[in-house]
Amino acid sequence: MITDLVQIRRLGEQKRGENERFRRHIKTHSFVERRLRHIAEETEEAIDCTTCANCCKVATVTLTERDVTKLAKFLRIKEGKFLREYTEQSEEEGLILKRDEDTGCVFLSGTECTVYEARPATCGDFPHLVRGAGSLQSRTWQFIDRACYCPIVYNTLEKWKVETEFSPSPK
Repeated sequence: MITDLVQIRRLGEQKRGENERFRRHIKTHSFVERRLRHIAEETEEAIDCTTCANCCKVATVTLTERDVTKLAKFLRIKEGKFLREYTEQSEEEGLILKRDEDTGCVFLSGTECTVYEARPATCGDFPHLVRGAGSLQSRTWQFIDRACYCPIVYNTLEKWKVETEFSPSPK
């Protein structure tokens, strides 16, 4: 299992085309989703996210109204103040948590989430291999980029390729 973030970045980028072909493979063949989820669960259990937190450093966090309410309550501030101090509007994604280019999410301290108990739903479901909206197949578009920064996604995709007998060579 590869967990070194430099290797993950390099290999994820090298395999971007292969992962795009794998996505098409997953979407055009029938697989037992339960088996793929089980492989993802095993990989998630083997890697401690708190030693990495690269998702918090790289990805944006979209917020729902429920997330805003929960976080404001957790921080013991009014929702308006929470929105002013901790969020911003993204043209592509809507309401997101503020982030710093160098340190990532506004709530990240080192590799620890300071609002873990009240973290947004998208954070709780990350990396969306096991949990998330829609079917696993409908979420595969997200995994191509995530394989470049998340050891769980990179390693899971590699195991799924073996499980589904995917041929990495373009035809």
